[in-house]
Amino acid sequence: MSGILELDQIDKRILNILQKDSSLSNTQLAELVGLSPSPCLRRVKILEEQGFISGYTAKLNAEKLDCGLTLFVRVWLKTQTEDAVNHFADSIRFVDEVQECYLMVGDCDFVLKVVVKDLESYRQFQVRHLTHIKNVLNIKTEVPVQTIKRSHLLPI
Repeated sequence: MSGILELDQIDKRILNILQKDSSLSNTQLAELVGLSPSPCLRRVKILEEQGFISGYTAKLNAEKLDCGLTLFVRVWLKTQTEDAVNHFADSIRFVDEVQECYLMVGDCDFVLKVVVKDLESYRQFQVRHLTHIKNVLNIKTEVPVQTIKRSHLLPI
């Protein structure tokens, strides 16, 4: 298929429904968007091929899996050269505790969303991982006291 797909209202409904529950069968999804199963499946395949759907996952319960503490970590590097930034990114990319990592413009160089069991687990994570990365100058950890909103849904 050539070119980028222009989303119509049915495509947007498919995306909204799938981002809320990707475990629906094609028949269930087709019924919810008002299509027969075959055209619905064809639309989903096109949305996948065009990159609007990048994958399917299960949302796990962090508390039940002993990962109930979320922390936000600000990281400053000694230097912001391309090599230093890439080294930090490569060093953190596959660390399981780091759910999200953002290169920032502003006060700090990186912001990490880290999920661990408890503060002792975080201390071990910090000592094992963060303090061993070359060019890390400073680390500041923010501890949220209450989660007001947590969502993975995109406003389509």
